[in-house]
Amino acid sequence: QLVESGGGLVQAGDSLRLSCAASGRTFSSYTMGWFRQAPGKEREAVATCSLSGGSTYYADAVKGRFTISRDNAKNTAYLQMNSLKPEDTAVYYCAAVLGYTRVPHTTKVDYWGQGTQVTVSS
Repeated sequence: QLVESGGGLVQAGDSLRLSCAASGRTFSSYTMGWFRQAPGKEREAVATCSLSGGSTYYADAVKGRFTISRDNAKNTAYLQMNSLKPEDTAVYYCAAVLGYTRVPHTTKVDYWGQGTQVTVSS
């Protein structure tokens, strides 16, 4: 089970930090990722983090502004979002994929969080 927190309403240029707490004992066996879905658009991968956290992926739209990380001791993944833009407005979902997959397709995700709304006003 994945439980997200940290979404909200902010202004352009502000920062937010999303957290994803996982239950279970095998957190370190999963690639962790963050996806987002804006109204009328498909769900897309924003960032992923390998099992140890040593390898990351970022979508071009968020490179240099977002940072994904994980703490395997706390069974928690994070997404630090800086310099937020109105186009970052979406529901953000935490995702877990067994094993390592750099950019998982949505159909390959094993577990999804419930989603957290991020709204960036201009």
